[in-house]
Amino acid sequence: VQLQACGGGLVQAGGCLKLSCKASGLNFSLNTMRWYRQAPEKERELVATITSGHSTNYGDSVKGRFTISRDNIRRTVYLQMNNLRPEDTGVYYCNLYLHRDYWGKGTLVTVSS
Repeated sequence: VQLQACGGGLVQAGGCLKLSCKASGLNFSLNTMRWYRQAPEKERELVATITSGHSTNYGDSVKGRFTISRDNIRRTVYLQMNNLRPEDTGVYYCNLYLHRDYWGKGTLVTVSS
């Protein structure tokens, strides 16, 4: 199983970014996918989840601003991030659990004030 995330960058507060994570080596459509993030000197936190049935769930801090989605044909999960805040700064990781946790390499999002 491999997860390749991309789409991070530097953006001003109030701006937007869209992250992508392409999966390989598994039956993507059957798996729940997650985005986590880790801010400097903080623990990794769950940002958003999307199930195989496209049900979604979000961390309280991103509700109403972030949207997780998936394209099973492209084997890709997305995270649309709107109205970004400086506290959204961190490394974002895509994740799935299939007998164990698999993590993408991480993509850095920096939001300037």
